[in-house]
Parts: sequence; C-alpha cells; structure tokens
Amino acid sequence: MSPFSLLVLLLVGGIVAPAAAQDAPAAGSPPPVTARARTAGPPFTGRVVDAATGEGLPGANVVFSDLKRGTATGPDGRFSFVDLPRGRFTVQIRYLGYNTVTQTVDTGSGQPLEARLTTSATEIGQVVVTGVSQATEMRRSPVPTTVVDHTRLNQTAAGNIIDAIAHTPGLSQVTTGAAISKPVVRGLGFNRVVTLNNGARQEGQQWGDEHGIEIDEFSVDRAEIIKGPGSLLYGSDAMAGVINFVAPDPVDEGRILGTATASYQSNNRQQGYSFQNAGNIKGLNWLARGTRKVAGNYRNRYDGRVYNSGFNEWDANGYVGVNKSWGYSHLTFSSFNQRVGLTEGARDEATGRFLKDVPAGPDDTQAVPVTDADLRGYGLAVPQQQINHLRIGTDNNFILGENGARLTLLVNYQQNLRREFGNVFDPSENSLYFQLRTVDYALRYFLPEISGWNLTLGSSGLQQQNRNLGFEFLIPAYRTSEAGVFGVARKTIGAVDLSGGLRYDVRRTTAEALFLNADEQPTNSTDPDAETKFAGFQSTFGNYSGSVGAAYNLNERITMKANISRGFRAPNIAELGSNGQHEGTIRYEIGQPGLRAETSLQLDAGVSYTTDHVRLSVDAFTNAIDNYIFPRRLLNAGGTGDSLSPDGNGVFRYEQGQARLLGGEVSLDFHPHPLDWLHFENSFSMVRARQPGRPEGEKYLPFIPADRLQSELRGNFRRQGKRLTNPYARVQLEHTFAQNRFFSAFDTETATPGYTLINAGLGTDFASAKGRVLASLFLTANNLFDVGYQSHLSRLKYADLNAANGRRGVFNQGRNVSVRLVVPLSFK
Repeated sequence: MSPFSLLVLLLVGGIVAPAAAQDAPAAGSPPPVTARARTAGPPFTGRVVDAATGEGLPGANVVFSDLKRGTATGPDGRFSFVDLPRGRFTVQIRYLGYNTVTQTVDTGSGQPLEARLTTSATEIGQVVVTGVSQATEMRRSPVPTTVVDHTRLNQTAAGNIIDAIAHTPGLSQVTTGAAISKPVVRGLGFNRVVTLNNGARQEGQQWGDEHGIEIDEFSVDRAEIIKGPGSLLYGSDAMAGVINFVAPDPVDEGRILGTATASYQSNNRQQGYSFQNAGNIKGLNWLARGTRKVAGNYRNRYDGRVYNSGFNEWDANGYVGVNKSWGYSHLTFSSFNQRVGLTEGARDEATGRFLKDVPAGPDDTQAVPVTDADLRGYGLAVPQQQINHLRIGTDNNFILGENGARLTLLVNYQQNLRREFGNVFDPSENSLYFQLRTVDYALRYFLPEISGWNLTLGSSGLQQQNRNLGFEFLIPAYRTSEAGVFGVARKTIGAVDLSGGLRYDVRRTTAEALFLNADEQPTNSTDPDAETKFAGFQSTFGNYSGSVGAAYNLNERITMKANISRGFRAPNIAELGSNGQHEGTIRYEIGQPGLRAETSLQLDAGVSYTTDHVRLSVDAFTNAIDNYIFPRRLLNAGGTGDSLSPDGNGVFRYEQGQARLLGGEVSLDFHPHPLDWLHFENSFSMVRARQPGRPEGEKYLPFIPADRLQSELRGNFRRQGKRLTNPYARVQLEHTFAQNRFFSAFDTETATPGYTLINAGLGTDFASAKGRVLASLFLTANNLFDVGYQSHLSRLKYADLNAANGRRGVFNQGRNVSVRLVVPLSFK
C-alpha cells in the first residue's frame, strides 16, 4: 500500500465516514438502514454497589475500552450510556479501594447491569489491557503483562516516561544522563521493543543507543508492558515486547474537564508544567494538552554537577472526534520537541573538573575546565541533540451490525527530525541531521463470535524514508517498506482461556550510495577524488511469527499460564549500513549489509495466587534467538590494542551470534488483616543471557541488566479526614546486584558493582467540604542517602577516567527530592 493511498484512507476514515454516518434523510422519507439505525440500542444503564452493604458507590468509573466510552456513577451509584453501539463488549468498572470488575455485556439487551464490587487490599487481576488484539482481562491473557497505573506514575519522580516505569519487574532502561532512556524488556531492547502511543506505533530513530522515546510523560494515563514477543500483532521490532502508553479515559457525556500539573525536582532543578482540557458534548470528543519541561545539570557525590546533562522540552498532543452508535472516529495529534545536552565525560587530570572545547584559533580547539557558571542555570553546550517528532493520524472503530463484528483502522503520518550539534565554532551547524518520514497503518477486522471463538484478521505495515541533511554521515539515506498479515483467535472453555495466531511479514530496505570528495562533501561516483562512504544495497527479509497459549483459572485465587511464541526482527539501518562517528554513543560504528534476520522462540510460564491479603506471582521464561545482532569492539591491525577512530573513540562493528536467555520475575505482596491499609510489596527479577560456544570473554551478551530486588512498605489510608483524603506514605529499598556476567571481549563491557538505594514518598488529596477533590500533592525522594552508583546499562559508565578520584565514567543521579501538584478543573 503506497503512502498516498494511506493518506487517502486517513482522510476518508477521519472525515468522510463520520459525516456519512450522520446524514439525515429527506423530510417525509423513511429512515435509511444506516450503521446508526442498525446498531443503536436503548440506553445502557446500571448500578455499581458495595457487595457487602448493597449501597451505591458514587464516582465509580465505568469504561468500554474498545469503544473509547466512559462515564462515572452518580450519588446513588447509577450510570447510563446513550447512543452506545449495540453488541457484546468488555466493560471495566473501577473504584478506589475495591476490586476491579470486568465482564462482557450485551449493550443492546435492554437489561440493566448491577456490578457488585468487593473491598480488597489486593488487585484480583481483572485489569484490562488494550495492547493486545482487543481489550482483555490481564489474568485471561497468557502473555505476561504488567500495568502501571496513573496513581503510581504520579508517585514516581522521573526525567522521562521510561524512567517513570523502570521499576516494573522485568523492565530496565539503557540511560544517557537524566533525559534519555530506552526500555529493555527481559534483557532485550532497542529495535526489539515496540512503543505504542495510545495504540499507535511510535516511529523515531530507535536504532540509536542515546535516542529516547518521543512521548510526553504527562500525556500518559497508564502504561501496559507486554513482556514477550509482540510480533504477532506488530511485526518486526516487537520481538522482545510491547509498551503501550495509554491516554486518559474518555470524558463523560456533557462534561468539560481540565487538569493542571506542576512539578519540581531538586537534583537538576527540573521544572515541569502541563495543562489538559477534555470534553464530550453530544458525542463530540476532544482532548488537548500542552507541556513544558526544563532541567539543568544533574549532580552526584563523585562528579558534582555533570556538565551538559540538562535538557528542555515543549510538547503538545490530543485528539478530536466523534463517538456515535456506529463507533468512533478521532483525529489525533502529537508534537514532541526536545533539546538535550550530551555529556562526553572528559576531565582535567589535576582537578577532576569536566572539560569543554573552546576555539583556540581558526581551525583549532582547546579543552579547558568548565567554570561554576557553566554548571549553573539551564543552558546547553555542544554536543547536543534536537529532536522534533510530529505525528498526525486517525483512529477509527466501525461497528458492523449487531452481531459484534467491527473494523478498526489506524493510519498515521510521522516526521522525526533529529539533529546533533558538535561544532564549537558554529554551534548551530547540523553535524548530523536525519529526517525520517513514516506512513504506517493497522487494519483489524473482528469477526462475530462463532461457537465461542473470537477471531481477528488484520494487516499492518509502513512506508519510510530517511534523508541525511547534515554535514556528517553515520547511516545512509534509505527507504523501508513493510507489510504483514495476521490472524488471532481466542476461546474460553470453562476455566481455560485459549489464544493464538499466525503472522507473515515482508520488509525491504533500500540504502542509497554516498560518495565524498576530498573535502568530505557529497559528490558523484565519477569524481576522481571520490571515496565511498556508503555502498548502496537492498535487503529483503520475510518471515513468520506465531503464538499459542492458555490461561487456566483453577479458582478465584489461582491462575496458571503458559505461552510459546516465535518472534522475528529484521536488522535496522544502523546494523546494516552505519559507517561513522556517533557523537551520542562516544564510538565509531560500522554496519554489515549481509546480516540476517533475528528469529526467536520463547516459552513463558507463570502462576499467581491471590487472596484478599496476599498476592504471589511467579513468571519464568526461556528465549532462544538465532542470528542475534550486537556491537563488538574491534582491535587494531596488530591485535595489540583497541582500534580507534580519528577522533580517538573506539570502533565497533555489528556482529551476529546465537543467544540464549532465561529468567523471570517473582512478586509477593502482603496486606495483613486487620491492617488492610498496610502494604508490604516485594519483587525480584533476573535475566541470564549467554552465547553458546563462544570463548570466555564472549559467552555473555552485552547490555544485560543485573538482578534486582525491590521491597516497599506502603500505607494507603483510604479517605481519612474531611479535607485530607486518601493520604499515603511509602519507603522503598531497591537493591541491584553486581553484574559480573558481561561481554568482556575487546573491552566492550566491564563489571559493575552492586548498590542499594532507598526511596520514599508521601502525598494526599485535598477535598472540599462536599468531598470533591480540589488538588493532589505528591512528595518523592529518590536515592535518599545520596549513594554514588553506576547502572550497568548507563552508557556514561564508559566515559573517560577521572584521574582526580580514580573512578572511570560518569555516575548516575544522586539524591533527588520531587514535588508534584495536580489540580483537577471542571468547566462544565
């Protein structure tokens, strides 16, 4: 499918379909058999009550995730939906301090729903996830999944959205300072994890170590982490998992709401401000958000202020559309704009101060120690990045009759502009400048239920073009096209939920040749002084993915799961064709066009036991990857030392091997009776990753997170007091074990000592005399005792030696105290 035809689909889906569905018949003529007339049912009503007392629960959230419709119960616990599509859909009912209830209902039956919620200190597991084929209860999905809700996000101090969810068992992050984080799921990251922005695939320059996720952290209501191959639905790049950042639930009919958020973090003086407005008037839905963030240089006990580690950010995002009985159609928008300083880590040997390059003549530079003034404020120096990511798309869901069939269509246009500046003589010169344009689509047809089987057929793909617009060149200009078709089936047989599917993908990447003259400027191949920078090539990869699994609910307390899946990943452009100095990674990178596609075979198994006061879950996995791609440091021609680039940085080439990973996560939560407000939550996660048959220094995979133990003691005091409601307090121990299993060959990696961090937090809601929440306050302290540490996945760990204290690299952030204020607003 061409980009032009996809853009036509975008316009048709986002504009024409809703308009056609609302066309009125001529006066005196009978109503036509439209989608609205065919699927509009009577109002869907119900009541949410306390199972023990029978009293109505006011303010409970009732949400149809697949329909993007939601409401809240009134003072007596009653709710009503008007103009809701007719059919069988999953509804989720949530209320603070009660178990979430999820069930499938027939919205056209005319029968009211009574939901009886039970109080519990633990979450039984009826949380709905949407990053799978359709909205599904988490406990009914055989693939390990974790949801980080909005409350937890507010209670976490973070520099970016990946930082905010990185405490999730099985999830880690590759970091470059405070601003840049990339997710690692069970030891796999980069182009092996697909990021979704409210269900839409996010396409930036994911191949780069220091290329973060271009999503506004304030726009995320919750995050769904799917820990296992997601290739079945999302194709290549989802081999390790999927992270879906979900927007807030839709606003109730007839209401216009807003939220104002302000935050401050002490370590790097980070300020964040965000304002959201959302409404729903007669089916016209909208949400608009604007965000501003700015941060200075962070500090730690060994480096002091880390020079050029600040960032600043402007974001805007939202949607506008209609929700009617025929479904919904939304036009979506997102603009992410960030500047990030890149820390190089060079030090003055005598004082240990960071060095900066300054002009020392027409063509020479000199490294001088930074001043105190350089470390204060919010200014950025070179090298630095500028990232502008624009996404415009349409999100559509069309109800096809009353038998449950429906069609969803996502179409997006994305432009990612990434500039890297490194010229001290001209700081505005674009050393590297990538322009990536993408048109992607996802089409799914949900068939009517047949003998208990729920079948979904679909196709997804993209067209991509990347251009080099700078003065330096790291990867070739290229074009990529990708398309895949898939089928997914689900069925419930008694207490067993079965699911599985198959997919086939084809991806083609065409790289353009580039020749440079004596001045290192582009020229043609006929130039006698021309040197080949990039040889043109075309690579085509085709492969299949599949998954089959089951979840067995032995009773209300015990659930067992198992899943086997095959994933696929085509090499990215950096692995195939890079040849240049990458300022952000402090290394020279070389690709290989002959690399083969990675394939994986992963087996997952898990069991969970949940009562009102105890929750235990154990998830284990084993993963075999063929043709695993990784960067390896090269030796010089004599084999006596590291090969160095003209700038003095190490040279790395992408290689392939066999990878075997195994590990898992254990979570154990206690809520002792009668102290139901007290929570003692514990988790342990581990990954072992090897390359069979390799020499001693090469037997472990690079970039593998260390084992991690987390224990948190939390008090949730539900609705205590009249004006201070829902106060909480928590203290957390986070112990990361030493990582002595590392890729030591060619000095690619070194061992990392273990460390223990203590984090704490407290907060409360402020309420009016009538119980309406006026504001929420969150106080958080990370690394309370200011421990000096380096994460094994911190890229700054490999910066230059600090001769003044004998420590190599730059350390992670020290003590950080954060305050966040959230003020809900009601305009109607």
